Amino acid sequence: MSSSLPFTDNYRDLSNSDGYQFEFCCERCGNGYRSAFRRSMRKTGGALLRGVGGFLGGRGSSLAYQASNALDRGTNSTEKDAALRAAVTEISPMFTQCRGCGDWVCEQVCWNDQVGQCARCTPIQSEELAQLQAQARTTQLRDALRETSLIDGIDVAQQSIPRCPGCQSQTSGGKFCGNCGHALAAVRACGSCQAQNPPGAVFCSECGSSLL
Repeated sequence: MSSSLPFTDNYRDLSNSDGYQFEFCCERCGNGYRSAFRRSMRKTGGALLRGVGGFLGGRGSSLAYQASNALDRGTNSTEKDAALRAAVTEISPMFTQCRGCGDWVCEQVCWNDQVGQCARCTPIQSEELAQLQAQARTTQLRDALRETSLIDGIDVAQQSIPRCPGCQSQTSGGKFCGNCGHALAAVRACGSCQAQNPPGAVFCSECGSSLL
């Protein structure tokens, strides 16, 4: 460019051989705004010269071709500078520069008008409160869940048996297999002396009482 740009440098050049367009982005949230497409007068002039050259033929065609090439090579000079300045004039009202951090931010999302700073330097109170409330809810949910028993009715001292010893089917807990009725306890307590016996035992190994 031949002159300075009194606006954010956070932009993309979307220009092509037919004309000029630019996209300016907020330096906080990344939202972008595109300028209106401005058709290149050089491109239009080049097309007219090529058309005239084709009509004249011969030497006239050659001269017109050379002239149009010269115009095409000029798309990065004063015409493009003018197009960029026009784009800045069009889009800049949508942005404000924060005096706290110096960033250019979008008015719609990232500008805290109450204090005259961007929402990064001085968060918008209602938005900040909503975010803190959401974080507090998550923390309280974790605390409440940590204090709530999810294993009521489950004997955690009893060895879990993932597969039934009788039919080898997958079990889902409980004292007996839902498929064949086989006991799922890892040990069998004697009804007489309360001694613990291995699964499948018919008589107590401590007192000889029947376990059936």
